[in-house]
Amino acid sequence: MQIVSCPSCGAEVTFRSHASVVAVCEFCRATVMKDADAVKNLGKMSSVLEDFTPIQIGTAGVAGGRNFTVVGRIQLRYSAGMWNEWFLLFDDAGTGWLGDSSGLYTITTEAKVDGDLPAFDMIVPGRLYPIAGQRYTASEKRVAECVGGAGELPFKVGEGWQARVADFRAGASFVTLDYSDGDTPALYHGASVTLEEMRCQLLRDEEQIKASAGKYRGKLDALDCPSCGSAIKYLPGVTTALVCPACAAQLDAAGPQAQILAKGEAVSRVRTTIPLGASAKINGIDHQVIGVMVRMDDEGTEWTEYLLYNTKSAFFWLVETDDGWSRADVMSTWPSWESTGSEHVELDHVTYDKTYDYLATVRFAAGAFNWRVAVGDEVTVLEFEHGQTTLAAELTDHELTWSRSTPVAFDQVKTWFLSDFQGAAPAKAAAPASIAQKFLWWILGLNAIPLVFNFSGTIFYVVLALLAIYLPAKLFAPADKGKQ
Repeated sequence: MQIVSCPSCGAEVTFRSHASVVAVCEFCRATVMKDADAVKNLGKMSSVLEDFTPIQIGTAGVAGGRNFTVVGRIQLRYSAGMWNEWFLLFDDAGTGWLGDSSGLYTITTEAKVDGDLPAFDMIVPGRLYPIAGQRYTASEKRVAECVGGAGELPFKVGEGWQARVADFRAGASFVTLDYSDGDTPALYHGASVTLEEMRCQLLRDEEQIKASAGKYRGKLDALDCPSCGSAIKYLPGVTTALVCPACAAQLDAAGPQAQILAKGEAVSRVRTTIPLGASAKINGIDHQVIGVMVRMDDEGTEWTEYLLYNTKSAFFWLVETDDGWSRADVMSTWPSWESTGSEHVELDHVTYDKTYDYLATVRFAAGAFNWRVAVGDEVTVLEFEHGQTTLAAELTDHELTWSRSTPVAFDQVKTWFLSDFQGAAPAKAAAPASIAQKFLWWILGLNAIPLVFNFSGTIFYVVLALLAIYLPAKLFAPADKGKQ
């Protein structure tokens, strides 16, 4: 550990890792750089946007049997959103990174480059690449700008510093190729993790998140649409991409003042079963609908997706279709997929068969989202099913994501939202005849054959007997409960 005086304000600045090159003074925001036995002031570092993340500098945990402490943070922004990278110091003096994006986490450490690696411009999401002796699927390629930092960092960053990175996945294994310093990338290898797996301590609690989220030192605490003046219900700091429900303007709330990215036009208010801002109690945890999106496939079929948020876990989607309801969660462990043309994928030794392949287009969007969304956005969707579980791959030119969907009963959704739920149960299909009913009709038909040739009064007693059996079975048959 090394303690120096800030060249700007004189306050103590601590370097806990020998790998740290710069540290941000927590009092004056000066970026302090170690240079042999002296320190230099590189200018002020922008404040990070205090978002919804429970991680903070000082958070401790365990990864791969090694204890770590969070000692630094950079916040990166790209064309479709933002994410955090937390600089980790392990107890054995090693370092690593904790990626933090929309409640999904990865831990990586720098690894030796062995063999040829693809050029940044040649990487295509969805394709397979051999990296470090294993085949990985490219999941994302982005050019991002550092917009804020805090604590200790292993390299010099400042205004305008850009990161060129590509991410790859194979099951739960995760690789990042960092091309920020040139055409030869640095390789970081690790895996997807959860807060529970890391046994994190000193996390921010719900009240701390609510008190600080979205604020640059308290400057941003409310939002009216700068385009039309309508109020936008959203959780400050939870998301930075907003769509005004009244005028459809795209807004960026990642700074002290919300800015208009693209003006919209007055839109007809789309009536949804669950309104924007509705609250739900799910498994004892409070959730809120922060975004609503209506999408349409290339055959004109529409469905509605509701983005739900809570402070304890990742975002998830509640999807409403003509067939019923389902819950969709973004997957951190990916299925094995040979190529985008494969008819099958495998996950946990279970094979899922391809059922649909279509283009999904955003027809309506309102509220807050964890990525930038606009009417007209298109994504290729490939669905694979096994039983009642659906795995869906969504592919664009820059990103591939996987989600897992399972059905949710209508009554369950209604119970979650109570008075905020404004829909009716889907129309019930006619219940199929039971085996007993079919058998009775068969007996009636069999008995009717001789009566055609020898009509007598006995038909009356046959019909009466059958009705005495059939009617109670019909009246007390279990009702159709719809799709579960």
